[in-house]
Formats: sequence, C-alpha cells, structure tokens
Amino acid sequence: MNKTLLSLACIGACLGVTGVQAQTVLTVSSWLPPTHTASMAQKEWCDLLETNTKGRIKCNILPRGVTPAPGTYDAVKNGLADLSYTVHGYTPGRFVHTQMTELPFLGNSAESISVALSRVSGKYPEFAAEHQGVKVITLFSHGPGIVFNTKREITKAEDLTGLKFRVGGGMVNDMSKALNMNVTLKPAPDSYELLSSGVMDGTLFPAESTESFKIDKIIKYATTFPGGMYNTSFVFMMNQAKYDKLSAEDKKAVDAISGETAARIFGRGWDKVDRRAFALMQANNVVVTKADAKFVAEVKAKTAPLEQGWVKASEAKGLKNPAKVLAEFRAEIAKLEK
Repeated sequence: MNKTLLSLACIGACLGVTGVQAQTVLTVSSWLPPTHTASMAQKEWCDLLETNTKGRIKCNILPRGVTPAPGTYDAVKNGLADLSYTVHGYTPGRFVHTQMTELPFLGNSAESISVALSRVSGKYPEFAAEHQGVKVITLFSHGPGIVFNTKREITKAEDLTGLKFRVGGGMVNDMSKALNMNVTLKPAPDSYELLSSGVMDGTLFPAESTESFKIDKIIKYATTFPGGMYNTSFVFMMNQAKYDKLSAEDKKAVDAISGETAARIFGRGWDKVDRRAFALMQANNVVVTKADAKFVAEVKAKTAPLEQGWVKASEAKGLKNPAKVLAEFRAEIAKLEK
C-alpha cells in the first residue's frame, strides 16, 4: 500500500516537473531551408531563450514553413506560427518606415546595419506601430547588396539595362526602376529556377544567397559597391497573443534577448556566410568587379530622389522628422563600423 502511494506521489511529482520544464511551446516557422543563416539564427535565439528560461519556453521548429515567404507576416499575426521572420518588401506598401534600411551605400556589415537599425527603431514607437498584430523581437538586415548576373561584367549604370533581374521588393524595386533596370518581384527561393531556366539574367542579392539558393555555379558576374548597392529589411516577430499569455518572468526573458541581442545574432551569422560565399565565388571563377567612383556617383545621382521620397512617405505615415532619424541611423552604422 505504501509502495502504491509512493508510486502515485512520484508520478505526480514527475508530471509536475515536466509541466514546469515545458510550460510554453512556440511553433516556429521558416520559409528558408533549415541550413540558411536566418533559420540558424532563429534557432540560436530559440536555444538562448530556452536556456534563459530554464526550459520553461521551448521552440518546436517546423520542418518547413507554414506558408510561402509573402504570407509569413500574416501567418504569425493570425497564429498559424508563433515565431518567424520575413522581408518587409514581400508585402509592398505595408511598411514604410523600415524602408530606410534599404537605401544604397549604408554599410559593409549585416551586423552593424542590423544593430544600428535595432537601436534607432527602438527609440521611435512609430516603427513598432507599423507592425500591427505582432510582437517585434527585432528588425535586422542582410549583408551589402550585390548585382549578380549570368551574361556580362557590369561596370557602369548603362550596363544594367537590357538584362532581366529578380528583386525582392521594397525600396530595391524603386531603386532598380530609377536605374532603368528590367526587374521582376519574386521571393528569393525562386531564384534558382528563374536563373537556370534563363527566365531571368540576374538577381540582386547579398553574397550569402549565391550559396543558400544554389546559384553559385550559375552566376558568372558580380558587381560590389562600397556600403552595398542596397539592403533588405527584415522583421523577426512573435504572435502577440502568445507573448501576452507569457508570465511576467517569461516576458522579461523574451524582452532581454530582443532588440540588439537578436539583431546581433542575425547580423553576425549573415556576415559569416557572406565571407564564405566570396571564397566560393573565387573557387567558381565568378568575375567580381568593384564599382569604381564614377559608377557609384552614377547610382547615387539616379537614386537620390528615393531618399526624399522616403522622407515624405514616412512623414505622411506619422514619423516625425524622418531625415533626422535617417541621419541617426547612418551615424550609428558608422560608429559601429569604426
């Protein structure tokens, strides 16, 4: 009898411990492969959260995304997934303030741009307000944007015309048009099929993407720009209702590794694979051309109106003095890259 009572007590205690260890399970989705740096950064953040909460929060990382890339924001908002990230530009017209991240020649490192973006956007509630229905963990960017193509070396602005390019949307779409490029808005995972079939001649990507999307042996030419020809802004986010249900202690744990900490995880990972991708390009005999001062000046002249356009659009959407915010952002990047 005593043994039976003892067994029941043990079962109760064991169940209790299990309950404490896994009070909350976050359903985590990624539209990129598990080996992609962004997916790996998301997992690194999850592992850190589990460690910091002593197992009270765990992540269930799904083997594939709950939706293609453009539907990710609404999937998290509507609770199809609790945690994920997406490109702002995949839903054109929805996000305005974050487009400052996508202007040309901002910086040479995903980590510096991402941390600067996190710091500056965190000072202005208008950035969070633009993300209705989700809890923003952080905003981040990939590494400096490069022009890749399969046809010819690109050394001046007029070389960009006459080729068909895939772009990811957002400011880069407007910038491409300003440069008279023939562009099509398609998610990054479509790149292999588009380029291998000859439907597209090129794509605008950070270095990392040549390896991630298996186009490293298709691409023949790359043109790099000091500070990047463009960047892409991302949001890493949690379902708001899921966050709201967390205990005060667990909310604090999430908040402690949000913002700059999360931005560093994503940015540092991206810089690492960008460096590896350049080595692969060399191995695959990709012709890498550094844009000279004249080419950079051409791009600056043609894209300059985009900055003023962003200032007006952002102001119209409620951000006070966007020009000042952009200046802060650039200064923060410069400080981090010293």
